[in-house]
Amino acid sequence: MANASGAGAAPPGTLSSMAWRILPLLGVAYLFAYMDRVNVSFAALQMNADLGFSATVYGLGSGLFFLAYALFEVPSNMICAKVGARRWIARIMITWGLLAAGTMFVQTAWQFYLIRFLLGAAEAGFFPGLIWYMAHWFPKAVRGRALSAIYVLGALSGVVIGQLSPWLLGLDGRQGFEGWQWLFLVEGLPAALIGLLVLVFLPDEPERVHWLSPEQKTWVEDALAKDAEAHGPPDAHGVIAAQAHPQVWRLG
Repeated sequence: MANASGAGAAPPGTLSSMAWRILPLLGVAYLFAYMDRVNVSFAALQMNADLGFSATVYGLGSGLFFLAYALFEVPSNMICAKVGARRWIARIMITWGLLAAGTMFVQTAWQFYLIRFLLGAAEAGFFPGLIWYMAHWFPKAVRGRALSAIYVLGALSGVVIGQLSPWLLGLDGRQGFEGWQWLFLVEGLPAALIGLLVLVFLPDEPERVHWLSPEQKTWVEDALAKDAEAHGPPDAHGVIAAQAHPQVWRLG
């Protein structure tokens, strides 16, 4: 990863150390985030027939995820800024992983609607929280390169789910579970486990880690301070004011 400009050249090994310590875990988290967002389309091949769901029921349930995601995105981001990105990303992953796995117990349309809405609410704020976390580590000049490494793993999720889902659906009848139930279980629980790994292993900020030298920490802090100075102080908004902002609705 190239050195950032604006704060002088980074001490040797600074950016590579941060990349190897942070990006793999965040990339895997992003992979499972995308997987849990789209695996319902694979499960529908069996689930709709087993539960008697019409195309309308399935379409409404699938869409409720994104409705909840849009409604809770801003509040989730505001909480993230208060409690810290590491804790909030871990919370998001643990709750969405459990809810994604819990979809295996759905039996009625209303249960499907409810759990899809809750899943969207649980996952809301994940990617902005990830970017917020990255902004406390990687200066703006190199942040795009760091994010691109995470995007690659997100793109690979389509390959992973495309290979894994047919095999899981083929477990139909094993241990008394349908194939679509196995799919939600096996693809959902790892997200919760990764959330625990995030909570334990993802560092909060550069000054608290032992694998950066004092010189490296000083460079990171100076580079981030110059980015913040150039950007200016953020506007202060309450939850209601933020939710009522027209741009939030347009983006949602």
